Amino acid sequence: MTRTFLDIDTQIDFMFPAGALYVPGAECIVDTIAKLNRYAVEHGILLISTACAHSEDDAEFAKYGPHCVIGTVGQLKPAALLVGQRVFEKQTTNVFDAPGAEELLTADEFVVYGVVTEICVQAAALGLLHRKKQVFVVTDAIASLDAHAADKFLTEFVKKGGRTITSSEACQEP
Repeated sequence: MTRTFLDIDTQIDFMFPAGALYVPGAECIVDTIAKLNRYAVEHGILLISTACAHSEDDAEFAKYGPHCVIGTVGQLKPAALLVGQRVFEKQTTNVFDAPGAEELLTADEFVVYGVVTEICVQAAALGLLHRKKQVFVVTDAIASLDAHAADKFLTEFVKKGGRTITSSEACQEP
């Protein structure tokens, strides 16, 4: 069984208080995400990081406000999280809307983490379940804008066959 770690949108605009669309508390999960990313690379597990990449006048800004504009500091990943992964840029909240996504996401099993829990993490995790993949969401490596919506997603995710795990569980041999 092949496994992929999927680091969702852990970019400066989301992860830190000065970011354009800061997710409260996201800076607190940077070390955990760094640990997961290092584990994947050190154990030969494919690590894919998604990254929002928007033009200055992106239509998505009508809903979420400007964030992750191409060429800005906010669009970058924090240096601590860059460990040799493949970065896959996307222009919508759903990684599966991006050309080439299906070819990247061919493993049988996915360990998913990042931000925003109830938006992009949700779209990736439910999209993978829909594609009949085994999916684990790492609960101590996600952060949300709306705790109620995040809890609702996680409940739905588990009902549909997904599993929640901790970073310690994710970093054990399968």
